[in-house]
Amino acid sequence: MRGSNFVAFLTIQGFIAGIIFGLLQSDSAEDFLIYTLLICTFFYLFAHLCVGFYFQTLGVKTDAFAKHSYEKGLDNYVREINRREQFIDAYYAHKDELLGGDERRKT
Repeated sequence: MRGSNFVAFLTIQGFIAGIIFGLLQSDSAEDFLIYTLLICTFFYLFAHLCVGFYFQTLGVKTDAFAKHSYEKGLDNYVREINRREQFIDAYYAHKDELLGGDERRKT
């Protein structure tokens, strides 16, 4: 899961928890709004703290992208697709001759 998705997920969870807590504990609309905003903000900051510690302890390696091997593989796929397209085009170009010869033999 990407870090931004995790932050968004926990923020929404905090918003829902804030609404529930606000409904249970508040006596007025202002208290409800304050409870909801404080709890949502806490979850938002907590999510950023978790993501920050995760990426700090993850030890992300800066490996180079193997561009040449991927390009070689993709070039092989393109050549294979072009070869198959030429075969199919040749078949459709001579299809009438092939089918016409079969119909003459049947009669």
